[in-house]
Amino acid sequence: METERKFLLGKLPENLSAYKKKEIEQGYLCTNPVIRIRKSNEDYYMTYKARVKNMAASTVALVCEEAEFPLTREAYYHLREKVDMRLITKTRYLIPLSDGLTAELDIFEGELKGLVFAEVEFKSEEEAKAFKLPDWFSEEVTFDDRYKNNVLAMTVNLEDLNLNLKKKESAS
Repeated sequence: METERKFLLGKLPENLSAYKKKEIEQGYLCTNPVIRIRKSNEDYYMTYKARVKNMAASTVALVCEEAEFPLTREAYYHLREKVDMRLITKTRYLIPLSDGLTAELDIFEGELKGLVFAEVEFKSEEEAKAFKLPDWFSEEVTFDDRYKNNVLAMTVNLEDLNLNLKKKESAS
């Protein structure tokens, strides 16, 4: 079971280079239920995610059933050719918070360059509700579909999402 909240940032935390990080590439084979493949540094996974029916009405945190399976490098690259739409690339910083929690701060690259948000996973909805936001967090976007990675991967025209992404500069 996964219980998480997602936030945009008012500012980046200081000294990002001091934190552990993961270089992530991920794509989706299916979005209902979510079947995702991910390369995280040199580890490879397939993940199945589905909303929990009796928890679907939560107003505190997103609650999902999640199962993760290891893949070989070869299996990942075989499945990578089958993903729908775009691959997402991002750098994820693991930033320790109070109460033993960790903010997973994602800085997106490629077509999503300019998008930055943080997710925090909790053991329960009660813990999620009691969470005190760090001063560098701003707007909560937990229930805003525009910030779901599968939506970001599957939206044909990203401008339709109104995320204010940085435009790629054209070569002159």
